[in-house]
Amino acid sequence: MSDHPHDHEATQALENLRSALSVHGITLPSLDLHLLSYAGRYASPPLIALGNCNPATAQRLADALGTR
Repeated sequence: MSDHPHDHEATQALENLRSALSVHGITLPSLDLHLLSYAGRYASPPLIALGNCNPATAQRLADALGTR
């Protein structure tokens, strides 16, 4: 994966998002880089897969984003 031209950018964004969520006590177990994004060399950065979560985590995420 490290040969992708935007690897550092995607990895940093992933780490930043994981840290920001953890401040609010939110863990998305499936949060990771989208591996299929590395299938070819593209001008755009790899995708970040947010993954699945249970309803309680979804509500904490909504509360943290201030959607209420």
